[in-house]
Amino acid sequence: MTIRIGILGYGNLGRGVECALEKATDMELAAVFTRRDPAQVKIASAHVPVVNVKNMADWKNSIDVLILCGGSATDLPVQTPEMAGLFNVIDSFDTHARIPEHFAAVDKAAKASGHLGIISVGWDPGLFSLARLYSNAILPDGKDYTFWGKGVSQGHSDAIRRIPGVKNAKQYTVPVEAALEAVRSGSQPELTTRQKHTRECYVVLEEGADPKAVEQAIVTMPNYFDEYDTTVHFIDEEEFRKNHSGLAHGGFVIRSGVTGHNREHKHVVEFSLKLDSNPEFTTSVLVAYARAAHRLHQEGRTGCLTVFDVAPAYLMPEDGEYLRAHML
Repeated sequence: MTIRIGILGYGNLGRGVECALEKATDMELAAVFTRRDPAQVKIASAHVPVVNVKNMADWKNSIDVLILCGGSATDLPVQTPEMAGLFNVIDSFDTHARIPEHFAAVDKAAKASGHLGIISVGWDPGLFSLARLYSNAILPDGKDYTFWGKGVSQGHSDAIRRIPGVKNAKQYTVPVEAALEAVRSGSQPELTTRQKHTRECYVVLEEGADPKAVEQAIVTMPNYFDEYDTTVHFIDEEEFRKNHSGLAHGGFVIRSGVTGHNREHKHVVEFSLKLDSNPEFTTSVLVAYARAAHRLHQEGRTGCLTVFDVAPAYLMPEDGEYLRAHML
């Protein structure tokens, strides 16, 4: 039976889910839900309806899994528990410190309605979380390191764009190569925030803006740039469109550990990603976990789960016999 998927929100993530579903032979896009006027939302999938969120309840028996594509700051804390009252749900909630309270809210709503939710799905949290769990289980005597980039930080880019005099901006988070190599050596260094990452900013100024004032506003911005070595490049719009229009990202999760009666043997476990499109990769993970959510719900599971609770076989369209023959 084909798994019917709904998308809530049609921005970068919504478009990414739509794209990923084209590769999923056992799934289909049933509807896109939006807060905007549906007549103004043009999607790539022919014959798929675009529906206002006010009418979502009418679809509760026509959607097997709803993938929520809103932001973690204000959208998902409200939307995911609310939608779990109507559908099985998947989200990419990525505010790490608030995951426990978000889990509790979704778990309560999903159990009350008999649905299943899987939250914080993506690559961090998500695949990086699994890498941390596996390596901690295997190497309990060790230390974790996470590096992000080189890649676009959408939140930091937005913070620069809000500075007076800035017309457009992109900010890249860049791992410090010396720090990476120190970690990979197994020496378990103690690294400060500044030692692990640098930040590179590419800025298009409004006409008449003072570049020195803008640069000072960037490098001293608390919670964003003041703890990092930050480089600001001023460029024109043509160069910005040519070289800085993408959303590439990636990163590394590394655990350095030791074994032996005298801790004499070093081991390093590394999981890395290099992504041309952060939203398209993230949504490919969401679609795989939507498959798992549907299967688990068919088995009677309700409430909230994370990637830690889902066996890998549930992510694949093929059955166990195929996986044992081809991937084990």
